[in-house]
Amino acid sequence: MASTAKRLLEQLTHPGPHDVLRGDLALVGLPGVVFTPRAGLDLPAVAFGHGWLQPPGRYHGLLRHLASWGIVAAAPATHRGILPSHRLLAADLRTTLEIVTTLRLGRDGISVNPAKLGLAGHSIGGGAAVLAAARGGNQEGPRIRAVATVAPAQTMPPATAAALGITASGLHLAGEDDLLAPATGNAEAISKAWAGPVQLRIVPKMTHLGVTEGAHWSQILLQGKPQYSVQRHVRALFTAFFLAELTGDETYRELLDSDLKAARIAYENEATRTPA
Repeated sequence: MASTAKRLLEQLTHPGPHDVLRGDLALVGLPGVVFTPRAGLDLPAVAFGHGWLQPPGRYHGLLRHLASWGIVAAAPATHRGILPSHRLLAADLRTTLEIVTTLRLGRDGISVNPAKLGLAGHSIGGGAAVLAAARGGNQEGPRIRAVATVAPAQTMPPATAAALGITASGLHLAGEDDLLAPATGNAEAISKAWAGPVQLRIVPKMTHLGVTEGAHWSQILLQGKPQYSVQRHVRALFTAFFLAELTGDETYRELLDSDLKAARIAYENEATRTPA
């Protein structure tokens, strides 16, 4: 089983079978970017929240990777200042999902299935994704089926409190060497408060900015720098998680169920899993 999981992890670190298109959310009134497979109908979609002070460009590789595996991936470029509104960033994540589900994307009429929606994010964007998912429990706006975060930060209102009402599946990744959002802090608290099936994994040697790409002036203020091995493993785990939870594809379920050296399971609650 371990060898199979390791093989699946390696497989998902590589781009998927789809050619990828890039679009600009600003054309429909919200600053940001969207990556899609070149063609497809009833596709799953994920809205991604950026970290504190980070432009969405630092996550383009992750978004492009998801799109190459058949998942529409979009990220708003809002609330990037020193004092961002977590609540409004969460609202923009939900607006992003509404945009990609209501508009035909690309020249060939790519479409998103409103029953296959997920949220993701890094740092405060991870916390905002939790806030956005909690709002999905009512009948207004998109209904969220899966949430994945990496180094999630605490928010205002608290992401830990919001997690108490989330029944969607959750995957939270925390860095072993993250000094700003340590694994025993926010990620663990959010995971243990989660109402639905959830998993917390610890990524060895990952610093707070390990998942980001390229250089940025914020590295002067924040701990860490881009780490290629971290990026590869986050891409693989996010891809396996969203394919399983949003599309019902069980091909990579063994990867998600296995304890990996590259991302060991620190906490797991197998509450009733969201049906495909």
